[in-house]
Amino acid sequence: MNVLDGTGWSLQSLTAGPWIYAAVTTSILLDVFLPVLPSGILVVTAATAASAATATTAGTVADVPYAPDLLPLLFCAATASVLGDLAAYRIARRGGTRIGRAVTRSRRLATAQERLGETLARGGGLLVVLARFAPAGRSVVSLGAGATGRRLGDFLPWSALAAAVWATYGVGLGWLSGRWLGATWLGACVPVLALFLAGTLAAWVIRRPAVAPAPAA
Repeated sequence: MNVLDGTGWSLQSLTAGPWIYAAVTTSILLDVFLPVLPSGILVVTAATAASAATATTAGTVADVPYAPDLLPLLFCAATASVLGDLAAYRIARRGGTRIGRAVTRSRRLATAQERLGETLARGGGLLVVLARFAPAGRSVVSLGAGATGRRLGDFLPWSALAAAVWATYGVGLGWLSGRWLGATWLGACVPVLALFLAGTLAAWVIRRPAVAPAPAA
């Protein structure tokens, strides 16, 4: 049962309408520049409503004006994430000196930038995937890769993988919660909490000091 159904603020009413795809896409495109935008919350909330709708009987679904579909939602989230990363990379590449100076003013950003450079130089991009979950991590990685002149071929494949993993995680959380708890506010809060926990863990892993190699005998 939706706790706020009596006020008209049900989870399904807030995600009803094709506009939800545009809202999710726009939020994800822009949150690389404005990390405060709740793109992840929108994704899991829409996925929760979609999952709960498909799990109900045909008669109940008919009472819902519109419910988003999971596959288009997944596609919108992943595609918008890659396009946003690419836009940030291009902008930073063109204004690399200015953005580079801004990064060096922050010890945290400078450290993340240094680790990004080392990771991409070794041909690995796990940091790019982890950063997609960490608060503002996507911004640091995308803008930093452009500002430091990293090759697009080194960055973009990992950005695409990060987008696919993040979108699948968010939509998957919403799907499981919708099946388990239904289109309720509790059903939306549980995956949002799981998303924040993943972000906290990712941030902790990224901030850990790199292990120095053992000296040669």
